[in-house]
Amino acid sequence: MRYDTGGDLLVAVLRELGIDTVFGIVSVHNLPLVEAVDRELRFVPVRHEASAVNAADAYGRARGTIGCALTSTGTGAGNAAGSLIESLSAGTAVLHITGQVESAHLGSGRGFIHETKDQLGMLTAVSAHAATVPSAEAAGRVLRIAARAALTDPGGPASVEWPIDLQYARQTDTAGHDTAPAAPAPADAELAAAGALLASARRPLIWAGGGAARAGTQLAGLLTATGAGLLTSNSGRGAVPEDHPQVVGNFATTPTGRALLADADLLLTVGTHFRSNETADYTLPLPDAHIQIDLDAAALGRVHPARHALHGDAADTLAALLPHARPADPDWTPRIAADRATVRAALHDAIGPQAAICDALHAALPRRAVIARDVTIASSSWGNRLLEIHDPRDNVFPRGGGIGQGLGMGIGAALARPHEPTVVLAGDGGLAVHLGELLTLAQEKPRLTLIVFNDGGYGVLRNMQDAHRERRSGVDLATPDFGLLARACGLPHARIAAAQEAAPVIAEAVAADGPTLVEVDLAALGPMKTPFTPPVKIPTP
Repeated sequence: MRYDTGGDLLVAVLRELGIDTVFGIVSVHNLPLVEAVDRELRFVPVRHEASAVNAADAYGRARGTIGCALTSTGTGAGNAAGSLIESLSAGTAVLHITGQVESAHLGSGRGFIHETKDQLGMLTAVSAHAATVPSAEAAGRVLRIAARAALTDPGGPASVEWPIDLQYARQTDTAGHDTAPAAPAPADAELAAAGALLASARRPLIWAGGGAARAGTQLAGLLTATGAGLLTSNSGRGAVPEDHPQVVGNFATTPTGRALLADADLLLTVGTHFRSNETADYTLPLPDAHIQIDLDAAALGRVHPARHALHGDAADTLAALLPHARPADPDWTPRIAADRATVRAALHDAIGPQAAICDALHAALPRRAVIARDVTIASSSWGNRLLEIHDPRDNVFPRGGGIGQGLGMGIGAALARPHEPTVVLAGDGGLAVHLGELLTLAQEKPRLTLIVFNDGGYGVLRNMQDAHRERRSGVDLATPDFGLLARACGLPHARIAAAQEAAPVIAEAVAADGPTLVEVDLAALGPMKTPFTPPVKIPTP
């Protein structure tokens, strides 16, 4: 197949991948790509390269597929690096295509415009896969190999740098389609031994991480067969819908969750890497009887010992264990249901007036809606736990913990799912990191409700310093008048300053066909009962 430019070839590959929307910033070093995408698909001109990757990442998450970001070379590619780290941390599929200087000048170091030292090395460090297009004849194969790498578990971003002269060149696409490698599978003897332990359990718990996202049917079957309780990491939410009576959820480190773990006689973990913030900085005790399933061999036994370490695909391995399942003790499953209610009621009470925001979102959002969160107090304290997730594709948040990525991710998810509402929870400090994306929001007009929790700075770190230090440093920030800011951007604005205002304001915003900026005035609304601080260690004298 012949194509006039690399842009025409890129459009053909993106159509093969089911991608209809691409995020990026136009440049002299990606102009043929942007022009073709804008002509044939939808090009979304975000205001920062980091947001391009975040939006592409969330576009893929919300669809359960892959997203695409276009950036320029040098500084543009460098700007994208932080968001590539997020995608790498989350194992999410992003095809990141960046420009490169003319192939004759690659590595010359002569200061060609947008040239940088060892761009491929930088991209390799922050991507699951990175490659250079070496010729117009090889471009199609390079792109498809990159996409396959991004989509193959455990996943992650694939970056392709494309010299500008080769983008303008006439393309000859002779590449075949690569097939995914076969997933590993545990040996029969390993499965039999793990199955025997599962069959002996009378108080079983399951912990689902992000690796369980496509194993929901098998997880639900195991819950039914055993009567087990299901704990989740933040990434594992929605693998089984969170209104299931046996889903305790993302509450392992609470007193109730710790008591369940202490009394369980078996823990089966599926695709979770026991991140520090979800294990109380690795201090959370787990049962000695531990079966661990993971597609990443390096994860097996890395944080907690596993009596049976099963290297394999989550869905296939759970299906193989299901015939060994036996019912739990008669009082175990009712306890799970009671503890599920207890942890939610306790957290709902602890967040004080912010519970009104949570309740209003519960009431306004349909069962399938994208719930995107930036890293902020509202998200970390209750958004990651109380807002029910019914499908992994609805669960969008920065798993690497970086602030400022929520709005870009929300825009990508909203454009991936235009007929369903998207809500973004963000803090004023995090929003300021990429404030320019308000203009993208106004320009593209997705069905997105941006809820900004305004406390005049970095509230999480302020709480930490107030608890452990004699003075504050770097946490109190100038905050804009969000009403004026929204008006300047052409965005509708609403403000919540009292609990009774939450339901009508949020209902109207969620029902709107386009975007709305909803400001939550935390000083007026009132504080949580206990100031939220993250689970990190602060040495004290």
